[in-house]
Amino acid sequence: MKNINGLVTAFLIFFIAMQLPLYGQNHEFPFENPQLSFEERVTDLVQRMTLEEKVSQMLNAAPAIPRLNIPSYDWWNETLHGVARTPFPVTVYPQAIAMAATFDTTALFKMADYSALEGRVVYNKAVAMGRTNERYLGLTYWTPNINIFRDPRWGRGQETYGEDPYLTAALGKAFVRGLQGDDEKYLKAAACAKHYAVHSGPEPERHIFNVDVNAYDLWDTYLPAFEELVVDAKVAGVMCAYNAFRTQPCCGSDLLMTDIMGFQGLCNF
Repeated sequence: MKNINGLVTAFLIFFIAMQLPLYGQNHEFPFENPQLSFEERVTDLVQRMTLEEKVSQMLNAAPAIPRLNIPSYDWWNETLHGVARTPFPVTVYPQAIAMAATFDTTALFKMADYSALEGRVVYNKAVAMGRTNERYLGLTYWTPNINIFRDPRWGRGQETYGEDPYLTAALGKAFVRGLQGDDEKYLKAAACAKHYAVHSGPEPERHIFNVDVNAYDLWDTYLPAFEELVVDAKVAGVMCAYNAFRTQPCCGSDLLMTDIMGFQGLCNF
């Protein structure tokens, strides 16, 4: 129960931190009151939820809870080079690997900033049309991809910023800051650093293969960008990788998830 409460708390903090319509205007419940702290509001909300309701909110397509004025919401969205797959017109930017070739952190920041602005418009239109339960209309973006691209057999290398850990960290940080905004209280949108960690193997084994790199390569090549985004850029979420690391699935790796991570935000599994 404690683990479920913790996960649900992380999810709901994002709803409030992004000013999503989790609550009504009449403050029927304390968690609807924006004058209270995030922690107070989420604590009040979680204790009102049944176990079944908590579990339901851990789904990608989280259903509504009408009795608590919680709308449905789909967490799946992308903004790799502009808001993805939206039914509304948006700006399409160059692919990530092309943006990386500019070595221009300012350009990455602006692209993410503009994408978040357009994403807000898309989400507001979705809310007005009662379409909050549809994929690709929310403000939780599973971007950026900060994996290190060193194997041309990997089918998603174009999503990354290339093979250099330093450049990847610098560009990823700029992107996260642009997407999430600089408001002291609220997020403009939520970024997600992926795929943690040592992901990018040849297709289709990347979903199942086991990775065992040496300690130097782990810390010097594959982890610096994640550290930069979590510690410095304050990325809102982290997505674990599909593969295994030293025989354990990355999403259940003691070393990656417990010993190294220590992440207090949202983890996507």
